[in-house]
Amino acid sequence: MRFLWLIFLCFYVANVKADYKCDVELNYGLVVTNDQIRVIDNSRTVYQINQDNQLIVQGQWVSLSPKQQAELKELADGVHHVVPKMILLASEGVELAIETVEHVYIGLVGEEHESYEKLRSSLARVQSRVKEKFIHAGSSFYMGPGTLENVDDLVDRELEEQIEEAMNTSLGGILSAIGGLVSESTSTEEKIAKLAEKIDTIGSTVEEKFSPKSQTLQQKAHWFCNEFKRLDRVENRLRQDIPQLTKYDVVSSAQSHSH
Repeated sequence: MRFLWLIFLCFYVANVKADYKCDVELNYGLVVTNDQIRVIDNSRTVYQINQDNQLIVQGQWVSLSPKQQAELKELADGVHHVVPKMILLASEGVELAIETVEHVYIGLVGEEHESYEKLRSSLARVQSRVKEKFIHAGSSFYMGPGTLENVDDLVDRELEEQIEEAMNTSLGGILSAIGGLVSESTSTEEKIAKLAEKIDTIGSTVEEKFSPKSQTLQQKAHWFCNEFKRLDRVENRLRQDIPQLTKYDVVSSAQSHSH
């Protein structure tokens, strides 16, 4: 019975998420500070860019031509611009998902129900897991490897696990808390009608409250996806011109795979 409740919650979260797929993948971790970019593989720096014009690969300084320096600067400028904003977007996305789940949950069972605190604790763990992949500390930013789609995948998977953990009461027990929907004097048809009415009301408020935020995040996601694709093109030129970087494909997308 818990799974029916879980499916219901996830249905509402899905309604406010952007129906959009970005075919971009980050194959290495990135650490970005004001004057440095480090490309990370399993906690080890494979190459770094200092001051947007100095390249160090596997601890060795690489001499660059003016053309190579210009390409390196273009890549570094793009990474400095995109990564901090991407981390903010990830934070906004998980906050929207969590806020939506809480809104639906409170609308059905209220804040006084015994499982609400468990749900809040579980949602806090979801937020913590996302923050492990997208870290902002002072002037330093870290973005872990994986597809940009994995942000949604991570949120979905963690929400499912944590909500299921929080839901240790049966669906019948939860319905009992919904304004007396379950009572001996009420027919099954009336119970269903009342529940459907409550769900419709919650659905309307979800649409009104969260849809504008969702649309804004979707627009940002489109922009970020296009920026990462542009960085992929810049990086590919750099990898062609600098042999030491050939094996390090930091950003990849469907456009590069098709070439």
